[in-house]
Amino acid sequence: MEGQVGGLLRPNVARIKGTRHSLEQKLAQDWLSGITRIQDQKDSGLLCYIGISLCTWFLSVIHDKFRKGKINFEGTLELLSKFDIAFDYIHVKYIFKASDSLKSGAITIEDFRGIYRAIAHRCEIHELFKTHSPNHKILLIQNLVEFLRNEQFQPEADETTACQLIRKFEPIEEAKRNKEMTFEGFLRYMTSEDCTVFKIEHRSVYQDMTRPLNEYFISSSHNTYLISDQLIGPSHLWGYASALMKGCRCLEIDCWDGPGNDPVVYHGHTLTSKISFKTVIQVINKYAFLISDYPLLLSLENHCSPKQQEVMADYLTSILGDQLLVSTIDDTMPAELPSPEALKFKILIKNKKIGTLEETLERKGTDSHGQTGEFEEEGTSDEETDDSPSYPKQPLLKKRRARWKRSAPPRKKQKIKKIKIALALSELVIYTKSRKFVSFEDSRENQFFYENNSIGEAKARKLAKQKGNEFVHHTIRFITRIYPKGIRANSSNYNPQEFWNVGCQLVALNFQTAGVQMDLQNGKFLENGGCGYILKPEYLRNRETQFTPYTITANTQPVVLTIKLISGHQLPPSNLSRSNKADPLVVVEIYGVPEDQTKQHSCVVKGNALCPRWNETFTFNVQVPELALIRFVVEDQLSLTSNDFLGQYTLPLLSMSKGYRQVPLFSKLGVSLRPASLFVHIWYFTQ
Repeated sequence: MEGQVGGLLRPNVARIKGTRHSLEQKLAQDWLSGITRIQDQKDSGLLCYIGISLCTWFLSVIHDKFRKGKINFEGTLELLSKFDIAFDYIHVKYIFKASDSLKSGAITIEDFRGIYRAIAHRCEIHELFKTHSPNHKILLIQNLVEFLRNEQFQPEADETTACQLIRKFEPIEEAKRNKEMTFEGFLRYMTSEDCTVFKIEHRSVYQDMTRPLNEYFISSSHNTYLISDQLIGPSHLWGYASALMKGCRCLEIDCWDGPGNDPVVYHGHTLTSKISFKTVIQVINKYAFLISDYPLLLSLENHCSPKQQEVMADYLTSILGDQLLVSTIDDTMPAELPSPEALKFKILIKNKKIGTLEETLERKGTDSHGQTGEFEEEGTSDEETDDSPSYPKQPLLKKRRARWKRSAPPRKKQKIKKIKIALALSELVIYTKSRKFVSFEDSRENQFFYENNSIGEAKARKLAKQKGNEFVHHTIRFITRIYPKGIRANSSNYNPQEFWNVGCQLVALNFQTAGVQMDLQNGKFLENGGCGYILKPEYLRNRETQFTPYTITANTQPVVLTIKLISGHQLPPSNLSRSNKADPLVVVEIYGVPEDQTKQHSCVVKGNALCPRWNETFTFNVQVPELALIRFVVEDQLSLTSNDFLGQYTLPLLSMSKGYRQVPLFSKLGVSLRPASLFVHIWYFTQ
């Protein structure tokens, strides 16, 4: 390696010696002497982390950056960017201030080299490199192959694989030619997307997309038009654009009569602002398939008069055009729901419907404008009312209900509720007809395969606990939507995991509300290319299943999961901290069936958000791995009883890559905190 260094640097040394500026010559010699001192150290492998390419590039721009002998903070950031170093502004700022001992606002080459080392050097990765490098300086191609096979669990890795990695990550041309990897190349590989914890093969669509729609979990939004609370917050088109850009495949549109015979969208009986139904459909048309090619469901909560329903139908057909599904595939009556693959680039309307799908097909080609029909259903119970509540009336309703219970005899049968629907809108409902949920028995006997149910979270939670296996069998046959209870005035969310556990396809959340629940939503739908559709496990699709999430008796394959938490890198400082320091700890949480719900905490590393080390190992026994989500949470310990959230990352257990991996971190709002990350080793096996 020493010979390589000398050979590569001689042309630059000669060029520097020939310069007219003695100051520039001195600066270059200072830089090279720093390299020499590192070479003389016992651990000469550290030479690699500085990188020959760094020295060469630095000398080539020395005239511009160190003409006056020092650079300021902006110049430091620019140099780090040009060196392709991922850095956190706050960390660099505090290291810069510490290096600027004279408080002059500028630092020397020696100081900059120290900043580079503090930001770029990863001791834990260098230790790993030395373990697999016979001379602690380079990895020969066979060393790299062994590392990939034994440590990264890539049994198919061969010399071709290793050569591809060297070409991709090794910055030193001489090492590339020799098919070797220096520490600089190894560091770039270990901190790249190739080594993140989320499996590469799960970043694109890999599942069977030819199964019926009811066999998939579908990313679903509730009150999509809201970007704040449900009482006085604004309705905004951005709610739809944002949800679609997050891979959402089921949007909710609350439709009400508007002025000038123009329907509006808002949260009824509240002070939320109103937006035009027409503009909502225009935005949906623009963003519908930017992220996913698979079908988009528009769940209409329809409160419009038949006259304005016809206007809605006109907007849907004229704006969405060929994307709008207006008939069955091949115009024939199917026996089951079509697949996501068969419905690519199609938009489906989910709404109440007049009559049957067969009758719609018989009427195909006839003019439906001006015609209306009645949709009949049993009167709604207190729990199953529309999720647009009349908040000011609730105290009065409670008093009336209490008096009624004391005086009125038990009801034997609920009233029949009749809803007028414009035939033009009804005809646009093909595979997703809304039907009120009465009971599992009623659905088994009377519900068509193309009809779906919406169930409030409270009732759904009760059913899941009391009749778990029946609930699973219901969702095997019918698309089921779960929505938050109306009293969530601040647009808070329930835990979606408990409804995924029983196979509910459309578990609708308030996408505008950050928190653990949206972390789970985002983490679950990371896989399968983020397309918004995830094939349910076999025991949630098989009509003979005995599965229930509360008593595990089905043929699941439990796994033992081991996570070694090694270190953190450039963690975001606490919002309550006046410096870049924090007292970080990590919580590893598992969300899944009740038996798998657990979490473990690491110890606290005092005063180090830049490069904390833990070296702790956690082991979990997971009974139903196909439904399990892993959530890494980084916190700053403020006191023995209080912690401040710093970042998190959530993903499906079976989407975790084994081996040494980087765990990226995201903020409460789901924004990437790059380069903040955790360094872990993952291993799991079937029991």
